[in-house]
Amino acid sequence: MGQRRATAERLRGAEFEAFAAGAAGRLLHAAVLLTGDPADADALLCAALTRTYANWYRLRGEDPYAYTRAEVFRRYAHRPHWRRTGRGVLARLTPQERLIVVLRLYEGVAEEQAAAQLGLPADRVRALCLRAMAALRSRPPAPPAAPSSVTAAP
Repeated sequence: MGQRRATAERLRGAEFEAFAAGAAGRLLHAAVLLTGDPADADALLCAALTRTYANWYRLRGEDPYAYTRAEVFRRYAHRPHWRRTGRGVLARLTPQERLIVVLRLYEGVAEEQAAAQLGLPADRVRALCLRAMAALRSRPPAPPAAPSSVTAAP
């Protein structure tokens, strides 16, 4: 029995390693979009991948990418330390708007699926997405003009 279990663990490790190698780049990019900070995004992705690895056998027949993506978004939504104001274009959005924009526009998840994943009505997801897109389209406030070092000639 010990030999069979060891073989199963090696197979599990190899399958998960192949999955993580293929999916980690896109998931990390989504996590960076959410957090605005590469270090926080790395920690968020590692936590989600750890959960995926722990549940690997239960995921038979399911899409491990969808499960891990949902875990990244769930952890971001429920852990305030990952929702600090980050940098970048998405920093102007609220954490909920960021979730919806990244899930709908970057990941390409349908509105109804996003609503189910976030536990919101589809109308609310649509309204938040439209509000976020309007905020992103608006121009950021102009930075204050720096004093000019060039003086006019008399």
